[in-house]
Amino acid sequence: MGESLRDRVNAELKAAMKAQDKRRMATLRLITAAFKDRDIQARGTGRDDAPSEADLQAILAKMVKQRRESARLYDDGGRPDLASAEREEIAIIEEFLPRQLSPQEVEKAIAEIIAETGASGLKDMGKVMGALKQKYSGQMDMGRASKLVREKLG
Repeated sequence: MGESLRDRVNAELKAAMKAQDKRRMATLRLITAAFKDRDIQARGTGRDDAPSEADLQAILAKMVKQRRESARLYDDGGRPDLASAEREEIAIIEEFLPRQLSPQEVEKAIAEIIAETGASGLKDMGKVMGALKQKYSGQMDMGRASKLVREKLG
């Protein structure tokens, strides 16, 4: 399967430290801290299992979503410098996520899952969303996908 997400982040952090790339170092350290928080959370619940790659991707996707929102607020507040900094962090975080599907690819994926699951109404929404998460985790905004699924099934 190749190296894990955690290994890639650590390797990139070492490279950024050697290159003295401060923005990249800071962002990679934030990712590492978020992963450690998730580890601690798992231990707190008595589960010793380490977070899966999908769990780590979900953390990264959440970090991207938070930064997009911050960038939008900074733009609205007339702070393009801060918005730009958020976008730089987004670009770094996205390097570790699978390629995001285009809107057309998301539509196609939803249509395929609906066909595969035989979903025929809103009662099947959970089944469709579960299959989407399993197959396309980290490749699409699940909140947006949920709205599309609801429209198609409703």
